[in-house]
Amino acid sequence: MDFLTILLIAVGLAADCFAVSVCKGIGTSRIEVGDLTVTSLLFGLFQGLMPLFTFLIGVEFIRYISPIDHWIAFALLAFIGAKMIRESKSEQEEQHNISTKISHTFLLAVATSIDALATGIVFVPYASQIFIIITTITLVSMAASVAGYLMGYYGKQHLHINVELIGGVILILMGAKILFEHLFLQ
Repeated sequence: MDFLTILLIAVGLAADCFAVSVCKGIGTSRIEVGDLTVTSLLFGLFQGLMPLFTFLIGVEFIRYISPIDHWIAFALLAFIGAKMIRESKSEQEEQHNISTKISHTFLLAVATSIDALATGIVFVPYASQIFIIITTITLVSMAASVAGYLMGYYGKQHLHINVELIGGVILILMGAKILFEHLFLQ
């Protein structure tokens, strides 16, 4: 597999990381290097490790998880999106920043990487390149997460609307899109 193909796959997988990171950036009151680091690491690692997991485990795992993967992604994104919407109405700073907690970031990383599970099967014929493939996916996803987080944070500084509410709606819509695609387009 040539590097351009690997890079295009990585960019495609990183798109969800970028979108959800924009929501995380919107939901924070100030940039915290720790939160930004954890977000990019978790998103990058999950995007890279999910295909590796499938590559190692194989087709049987895909047969087991594919009937429900879209429901898992939808439930996680809808749950976190609903929490963001509820928190957008809160006046308390501690509640307002609850979306920066590691547990929420972990759930977001899982939800955004579920579709990446299936790509591991594609890499089976390229076993000799698996390190380069997984490293590229991980690094591109990390970079997309950092860019999205910063764009969300700085973008909200110029908007005078409830951006956390919009972020929650975006997460729910992403979950609904995943569910719709799996139920009606496959």
